[in-house]
Amino acid sequence: MKKIRILTVFGTRPEAIKMAPLLLGMRGRPELEPLCCVTAQHREMLDTVLDIFGIRPDFDLNIMQPRQTLAAITTRVLEGLDEVMEQSKPDLVLVHGDTSTTFAAALTAFYHQIRVGHVEAGLRSHDKYSPYPEEMNRLLTSRIAELYFCPTLQNKMNLEAEGIRGGMYVTGNTVIDTVRLVARGDYLFKDTLLRSIDFNARRVILLTAHRRENYGRPLENIFLAVRDLCEKYPDIEVVYPVHPSPVVREAAQAVLGGVARVHLIEPLPVDDNLNLMSRCYLVLTDSGGIQEEAPALGKPVLVLRRETERPEAVAAGTAALAGVEREAVFSMTERLLCDSEAYAGMARAVNPYGDGHASERIIQAVLNNFGLAQRPADFTP
Repeated sequence: MKKIRILTVFGTRPEAIKMAPLLLGMRGRPELEPLCCVTAQHREMLDTVLDIFGIRPDFDLNIMQPRQTLAAITTRVLEGLDEVMEQSKPDLVLVHGDTSTTFAAALTAFYHQIRVGHVEAGLRSHDKYSPYPEEMNRLLTSRIAELYFCPTLQNKMNLEAEGIRGGMYVTGNTVIDTVRLVARGDYLFKDTLLRSIDFNARRVILLTAHRRENYGRPLENIFLAVRDLCEKYPDIEVVYPVHPSPVVREAAQAVLGGVARVHLIEPLPVDDNLNLMSRCYLVLTDSGGIQEEAPALGKPVLVLRRETERPEAVAAGTAALAGVEREAVFSMTERLLCDSEAYAGMARAVNPYGDGHASERIIQAVLNNFGLAQRPADFTP
């Protein structure tokens, strides 16, 4: 029997974290011939994830350049993937989420008349400029794709509301598969700072902030709120793995540089990061993936944005929108530091994003679409 050749394309650290368990799962299926192409839209941050999971790409476009623009990223991905798809001739191209790599890969596959499967399909903020450019990347990828692997029922309903019919599967989110693979109680941190922190004596806050729409005043507000919290509560300690973006680094250093008990560190490898999340007290983030990861570890999440394309977490009570105003970020964090019932309510809420078997469902859905397996049962929380 001819194997189904599947080309998986991704370029950033978050994509790699979420596609790794799917790639590993496909390797074990005799019906499939999985190929991996990385664009390296992020280089160093991507490579650490590939190393942890033992993934060796079949194709590496290595497109990253200093201060790269969105137009430059998209152009280089289109040009690089054109040759890859001509050479590999896959039966299906799998893309993930909402990056510039995602949209450009889907568009290249369309130009070659190759079918596209969209992992983490159907997320919507309903504001094309927030998150930017991710929301439009999602929308455009949805118009090209033929198979949709939706983390939640709400994601599927979003697609149906846009007139998409067929090819949709509710699978849960593959990031929960990754969390279960990586987070463990006996883990020893690679990072020397993390090894020095007494997580029993300090309430550790994990901070991540890097969204383009938060550049400028919103980032400054967030950092000022964190500084205010550290000044008021001597038992908290903040760990901030700072994104490589020069804009983010300059803003973080200007407000938080030198502040007591605030650690501005380099981005962490995925295993350090997930195990830090499992041991911290709470999470402040504008990241999308962390809104899914932290609830799986029983950690409250305050979302540093005005809206979220992951409303399931807010509805379930595992996350809350804190916005980007200094006073709001401060007061909502303070409430979780001072109100044990409010904290417990968020920490114990049911995770709406997965059960650790999303990759299995996606693989079965692919096989189902090629007539080789029954349709998988939809994920339900």
